[in-house]
Amino acid sequence: MSVNCTQMKNNILFIVVPLFFAITATNAQQIATLKYGGGGDWYSNPTALPNLIQFCNSNIDTKINPEPETVEAGSVSIFKYPFLHMTGHGNVFFNDEEVLNLRTYLLSGGFLHIDDNYGMEPYLKRELEKIFPDKPLEELGADHPIFSQKFSFPDGLPKIHEHDGKRPQAFGIFDQGRLVLLYTYECDLGDGWEDPTVHNDPEEVRLQALQMGANIVQYAFKS
Repeated sequence: MSVNCTQMKNNILFIVVPLFFAITATNAQQIATLKYGGGGDWYSNPTALPNLIQFCNSNIDTKINPEPETVEAGSVSIFKYPFLHMTGHGNVFFNDEEVLNLRTYLLSGGFLHIDDNYGMEPYLKRELEKIFPDKPLEELGADHPIFSQKFSFPDGLPKIHEHDGKRPQAFGIFDQGRLVLLYTYECDLGDGWEDPTVHNDPEEVRLQALQMGANIVQYAFKS
């Protein structure tokens, strides 16, 4: 009797995923950068995530490794990290194996924050529809609890950098009421997390970006 390869992979992931999350329970406050295909610069803003981690460890009592790892979208290593961060400009592409891997990760308790560094939107939406064809992006209102964690943002997502004159928006994908994916658009949080000399942002703007980032981390680790 022949065995369908896709079904076999699904069965293996069904067994492996809970095991990975159980093994890494002691690493419940770790973050990694997600590497993806398609030619987009997944590696952009290299100082952003380390700076955010330092801010979180100092302000919301996390104990995140100050040197975040990089994981590939199709690797089982993503299950070691309850929080994945993705950014870049331009094209994004996930192959079938990566689509399955990311879907399984997110439905098994993982969280993905995608910060559009400018130009990702049309490519990202196409790829997200492959991961969750039945779960569209939904805009988060300013009353969502992610905006009222340690730091209060009564008007919702702050505007860090201007591009096309559009308002900043936060979109989410939910599974059984749990926010599994956050997409921040026309905001450029990651630019605000970078070293001060990179963009020369006013200190109050950079602080807003770090505080909003800390809210995202705090919310994800609690949910």
